[in-house]
Amino acid sequence: MSKLLISLLLIVCFGISACGVSGAGISVSTDIESAADPGAQSGFQTVAPKTRTLTVFAAASLIDAFQEIGKAYEAIHPGVKINFSFAGSQVLRTQLEQGALTDIFASADHKNMDILIKDNLIASNSYQDFATNRLAVVLPSNNPAGVKSLEDLARLNLKLILADPSVPAGNYAQQILFNISKDPEYGESFSSAVLANVLSYETDVKQVVTKVELGEADAGIVYVTDAFAAPDLVTIPISEKFNIIAQYPIAILTNSPNPYLAAGFISFITSPDGQAIMEKWGFNPGQ
Repeated sequence: MSKLLISLLLIVCFGISACGVSGAGISVSTDIESAADPGAQSGFQTVAPKTRTLTVFAAASLIDAFQEIGKAYEAIHPGVKINFSFAGSQVLRTQLEQGALTDIFASADHKNMDILIKDNLIASNSYQDFATNRLAVVLPSNNPAGVKSLEDLARLNLKLILADPSVPAGNYAQQILFNISKDPEYGESFSSAVLANVLSYETDVKQVVTKVELGEADAGIVYVTDAFAAPDLVTIPISEKFNIIAQYPIAILTNSPNPYLAAGFISFITSPDGQAIMEKWGFNPGQ
């Protein structure tokens, strides 16, 4: 009996010991899983980062390049959304003067940016030129007026569309016409003859492109980049001796809700990757 009792006691002890090892294994496994996912201990699931929105006011001529740059930036910065507002630089500047809340302003000229700087609406040391542009004459694809050269812009009854002189592109067009008029080959009356053919002055350069595309005008003066983005239009280049180099400045607003995010986006625009996209759409680097 004593041997049988001893045997039974040994079996019971081995069983208890085995249970203890099994229990310890479960405990270790649970602790590891909890450490890997802190939310598991508290009963909460991990929450994705909140989306941050960066608002950018940009000249209408930047629409194609900036939309591609925005998508490229969002692709490498998950959780960031770029919200663009495109219009004539003078329209955007007026909105900013009236209190519009934005992070970045990209203008097609220095004039509108300088006004905001004077009004202390631009963050100090954030102002820089990031691109340049030139202008060209565009014609409908079928060229119904048979325009072949700059001289034809002064032809009687030609239908011409320009951006308003308050728009950078319109101001540049006026300067170009003045430059051409100083050349004896064209004569002093060239500018006034051309301006006499203007059917309408548009509030941004993209509207000029649209009206020419629709055949509502025989010709228009726009940026080279606008002509590049509308390959169906016929383009007449403007000689460098008459043309204007349009400087594009960009800056952060003093009331920017996301100044650090804004600085990062501007850095991307001026980086080799950003400049490659600008060049793809016909822009040249800032000077």
